[in-house]
Amino acid sequence: MTSAASTLAAHRHAMRVWLLAVAALIFLTVLVGGATRLTESGLSIVEWQPVTGILPPLSEEGWQTESQKYQTIPQYQERNLGISLQAFKVIYWWEWTHRLLGRLIGAVFLLPFLWFLWRGWVEPKFRARLWFIFGLGALQGVVGWWMVMSGLAVRVNVAHERLAFHLSLACIIYAAVLWTAQTLRDRTSSTLVHPHLRTEASWIVVILFVQIFFGALVAGLRGGLIYNTWPFIDVGLFPTTDRLMFLSPPWTNFLDNVLTVQFEHRIIAYVLWLIAMMHLIHAVARRESVAVDGALALAIAITIQAAFGIITLLHRAPIVLSLTHQGMGMVVLTIAVVHANRLSGRSAEVGGAPLPTASRS
Repeated sequence: MTSAASTLAAHRHAMRVWLLAVAALIFLTVLVGGATRLTESGLSIVEWQPVTGILPPLSEEGWQTESQKYQTIPQYQERNLGISLQAFKVIYWWEWTHRLLGRLIGAVFLLPFLWFLWRGWVEPKFRARLWFIFGLGALQGVVGWWMVMSGLAVRVNVAHERLAFHLSLACIIYAAVLWTAQTLRDRTSSTLVHPHLRTEASWIVVILFVQIFFGALVAGLRGGLIYNTWPFIDVGLFPTTDRLMFLSPPWTNFLDNVLTVQFEHRIIAYVLWLIAMMHLIHAVARRESVAVDGALALAIAITIQAAFGIITLLHRAPIVLSLTHQGMGMVVLTIAVVHANRLSGRSAEVGGAPLPTASRS
């Protein structure tokens, strides 16, 4: 490897480590967000203060002020009337930690990114992509507040559609960061696999995003507290049409009818599991070793995730099982994105690649 190629490989490795650190923070933030939702802590901070909100209350008077603000919203009046200051602090810390992690992700992404740009380490083909990811992160902060706003005036919780959009966007950002990090990994040649395997791996990622969206709808509607049987749901394997489509206009059933949303979540899970198994069979049949390893890991992870989903449902979604189910969902997404990237053949070439012209090394 030439000196220029060696330097470029070192730059890419440093950027890959940075992006993996960002991805790890997003993973953690999603888990903390899940805990915040499960403990019904998300409405404990009723203002959006991107800068001054970094600091929590620093005095007893500050805590009293925050508590009094919380007492003005419907959730307090209908669900937590008379909550003690100590109990309020518990839910406040969950939401504050979630918001702090969001700010931390922004800083951990932007500051090294600007440094890499200044040093000339970011190749032109990655600049627009990374700026776009940063833009999605900024949008995520706005979406988070938009979600919280839905629960401050009339509702006692946030709108489930906004919750689903918030989680889905977080997962899209996570996947984009992880994909870019994997594209920066050092390899001297691209992986060549059958196009059908690449297509299947890509479709699994797409279906996972759809499943995450509907899983968030189930959570937002508290759908895990009803229809707690499996494989039956309601009165059989398939709910009757009049139960699935009783809302008007009909399309609202797909987002607002708890039975329909939970049924959708189940059906997508079955489809996802079947496609993962077919993908594994096809990879083994074609004797593509790089595809077999990832397909096997993905099939195992999806099977475990499905089992956790069933167990969580049967036990009426206790916090520990629900959070485990969400965390395992992120593990499945991680494996799926890495696997699809490996099969895409889009890893950055190192051997013989020129250094960026603006390099300051």
